[in-house]
Amino acid sequence: MRPLLLARHGQTAWNALGKLQGHTDIPLDEVGRGQARALADALADAGVTAIWASDLARARQTGEIVAAALGLPAPTLDPDLRERRYGVFEGLTGDECAARHPEAWQTYLARREAPAGAESRADATARISRALDRIAATDGGTALVVTHGGVLRLWLIEMLGPDVPPVGNAAAYLVEHDGTGYRVRIR
Repeated sequence: MRPLLLARHGQTAWNALGKLQGHTDIPLDEVGRGQARALADALADAGVTAIWASDLARARQTGEIVAAALGLPAPTLDPDLRERRYGVFEGLTGDECAARHPEAWQTYLARREAPAGAESRADATARISRALDRIAATDGGTALVVTHGGVLRLWLIEMLGPDVPPVGNAAAYLVEHDGTGYRVRIR
């Protein structure tokens, strides 16, 4: 079994405002940096030997903070770990989406269909699955994978079913890969 710890990045200013970030490259805020340090503390005895992260600043910075605290090399960056693109919703809050794109917002809420310019659920899930499969196939002990709440939740829904709650900042899930599939546990 190859253990992977899947974590969402720490908070950004846009998270605090409730804005959808997607591929917009927003750095961690001070709260997010504190969350990354707390994640490192929580993982001190987890046997993490390598860190992988999305190349977007918020995930990369979270991975760098954890790596420094654990005495590990800088994270290996993988663009396939990026957040889902949100198209016309990117940079907007839910209220702003409803005001500017009311029909698309209602469709998104009712059926989770991607708005104009966004990445589909299927494409985002397939992308992160490919990345996790590549990481699971590498040699070594426990790997920390720092990614994003939206795409991580889509992957967890694929594994666990539709009742997965939103993923909090710096939340971590233990995933074990046996060479054929995954077993997921909330850490």
